[in-house]
Amino acid sequence: MPLWQWIVDGLLVLVAALVIAAMALVVRRRLISRDGGTFELSIRARSAQAGRGWVLGLARYHGDELQWFRIFSLAPRPKRSWHRTDLVQTGRRDPGGVEQMSLYADHVIILVDSDAGPLEMAMSPSTLMGFQSWLESAPPGADWTQRPRR
Repeated sequence: MPLWQWIVDGLLVLVAALVIAAMALVVRRRLISRDGGTFELSIRARSAQAGRGWVLGLARYHGDELQWFRIFSLAPRPKRSWHRTDLVQTGRRDPGGVEQMSLYADHVIILVDSDAGPLEMAMSPSTLMGFQSWLESAPPGADWTQRPRR
């Protein structure tokens, strides 16, 4: 078989693999979103350099837990999760400089204290309102003065 046919076959296999990967990402996002309560949420994974280290993602509320999935991953399980009682919002700011290019349009950055340490999250203003409501809400009879046992 001539070299050009090997090259064409290789390119076709590459294109097919890319199409399958794109379809898998779409199916994964549909599966994550099927129960509702999902929204775009970026977190800052590394804060060594100003404005860098942001990872785009998708989050969902799952009972008293916030689950976060990387947007460009095929993993079916959340990459990170936080219990409602482990999160306390401590501030809010607008993205500046390089952050404006790294994040979704019109997202605001909130500063959150968690058991694992300080955390920065970026979300839309309407999502922030829902997030704050979720943080403050409690099921009837819940005692927020004691930490949950795990």
